[in-house]
Amino acid sequence: MKQNYFVSVALLACLAVFAAGGWAAGTTGNGAPNGSHYTLNIIGVPQGKSADMTGNTGGRMFVLLNGGQDAVSLNGKPSNQLVKTNTIGLVPAPAGQSFSVLDANATDANGGLFQLPADVSTAWTVWARALGTPGGSAVQTTCASSILDVTVGQIFCSDQSAMYMRTTGKSSFTNVSSDLLFMTVTVDSTTAPGLASCLGVSGTQSVTVSLFNSCFQNYFWNYDNNGLKLLQLRFYPAA
Repeated sequence: MKQNYFVSVALLACLAVFAAGGWAAGTTGNGAPNGSHYTLNIIGVPQGKSADMTGNTGGRMFVLLNGGQDAVSLNGKPSNQLVKTNTIGLVPAPAGQSFSVLDANATDANGGLFQLPADVSTAWTVWARALGTPGGSAVQTTCASSILDVTVGQIFCSDQSAMYMRTTGKSSFTNVSSDLLFMTVTVDSTTAPGLASCLGVSGTQSVTVSLFNSCFQNYFWNYDNNGLKLLQLRFYPAA
C-alpha cells in the first residue's frame, strides 16, 4: 500500500481565508503552485458540533479531533453500516458551479458534504499540509460504494491513502492528487462480474478510477483523525 507522508509545522498566526468559498490568488503556498486556488481547511475539534451547518460555505470542514474509522476495516462493508462521523461526502458540482462546502459538520451522524467540479480529477490538482499543535496525525482515504452485482452498496476504499503528520520543522505542501482525486481498488471478476465489466477488468485486477466514475456511487473521504488540529487543502487548476 502506498502512503504519502507529510511533515509540517507551526500553525500560522493568521490563516488567510479569502473571499466567500475560500478562493485565493497569487500566493506562494510553501511548496504548492503559484496562482488562484480554492482552500479547504479541515479542522479537528474535541467534541461534536450540534449546530446545523448545511449550506455553511465557509471553506472549512469540522471533524472530530480524535475519531473516524480505519479505512481498511470499511472495505467490503455494506454502505448502510457506514458510521459517517469523520467522513466527508463528495458530490459533483452542477453545471456552472465549482467547489463549495454543502455541510461543514462532519462530527455528526450525517458526516460532512463537499462539492467539487465534476472533472476535478483531470482539471485540478490538490495539495495538502498539516498544521496545528505538534503530535497530531490523520489518514485520509478516498472511498465509494458499488452499484452492480451482489456487491451493490459494498464499500470500496482506495489502497492509496494520504497520511498527515504534524511535527516540528517547516510547513510545506505536498501533492496528494493521486490519493484524494482517484481511487485504486482490487476487483474480482468472479465475484463481481458486472462491476468488473463496467471497469474493463478481467480476473482479479487493481484498477484506478477518477472521482465520480459511474461504476461507483456515494464517494467520500474517510478521515481517520488522531489529534490533527488542522489540515489545509488547496485545489489548483491543472497546468
